[in-house]
Amino acid sequence: MRILVLGGTGVISRAIVREGLLAGHDMVMLNRGRRKASFDFQPETIAADWSDPEQFCEKTAGVEADAVIDMLSRTPEDARRTLTAFGGETGQWIFTSTTCAYKKPFAKYPIRESEAERWDDPAYPYAYGKARMEEYVLGQDRAACAPVTVIRPSLTFGEGCANIGLLRQNANILRRIRQGKPLLLYDDGCTALTFTFAPDLARGYLACCLNPRAYWQDFHITSRNCVPFYRLYEALGKIAGRKPHFRYMKSEKLFALDPARFDHVWYEKRFDHIFSLDKIKTAAPDWKPVISLEAGLKHMAQWWETLDDPYDDEKDALEDRLCAMAESND
Repeated sequence: MRILVLGGTGVISRAIVREGLLAGHDMVMLNRGRRKASFDFQPETIAADWSDPEQFCEKTAGVEADAVIDMLSRTPEDARRTLTAFGGETGQWIFTSTTCAYKKPFAKYPIRESEAERWDDPAYPYAYGKARMEEYVLGQDRAACAPVTVIRPSLTFGEGCANIGLLRQNANILRRIRQGKPLLLYDDGCTALTFTFAPDLARGYLACCLNPRAYWQDFHITSRNCVPFYRLYEALGKIAGRKPHFRYMKSEKLFALDPARFDHVWYEKRFDHIFSLDKIKTAAPDWKPVISLEAGLKHMAQWWETLDDPYDDEKDALEDRLCAMAESND
């Protein structure tokens, strides 16, 4: 297949490109060229600014793709730009949403696409925009538009990510554990979250490409790594060679202290995230997630080691201050 990825250097999009190349697909990236991602086989790249409709149209004029994967749209206006300004031809549109677009609290578990409602509170713009984007693209005229598929990733880790940990402190977690410094947890640390690794998710995207069972459908594609949040830190502790120590603070207090930093906790992570994979398995029965939490985090730790300066001293100092305010259950 010839697959055009709008993006290609982000955490998920680079994994899609990499896995697509490994599977023998003809992968094409469209981005501004400001970020770098290394591949064993260099994909074709279109240098364009997707946010500039005229340039996007000009650079994609005559481009043919079996599927276009939009990793960039966050709102209906964004998706409209993709659909109307793309100057080429495609057999399928795949739009990337998020499990944030589900309304919380959830009515029942495991979470199924057909039973969950879309987020409807503008106070959390990211989730609200993605939910409205879904409605827009899935509401297209099926007689006039190539088939649409919506994919909702959950909490996904991969090379280039900056979202591991409560403070999204990434490599700081290993350093704090090795130094014997405590880690901050919200509430009791036992909220069950599903941690997915980008290669598994990428293979799920590819399984939806030119798949008629995925046309005009929406899927969450996740791993089966559903564990209490503290287990994430314990798994990193095994890599660091020391048992982590924790401090605890209510999610409500964290959000009150810094709404911008902890909106992901208040609106998302204080609710259990336990997903059914029945729908994606029905559409793509050969796909399955294979990366365990331990194996995925080991890879992330190895990737951190390749960075020149993986630590964030500002976040480390912030965690020190918050831990001083928090409760200890050691």
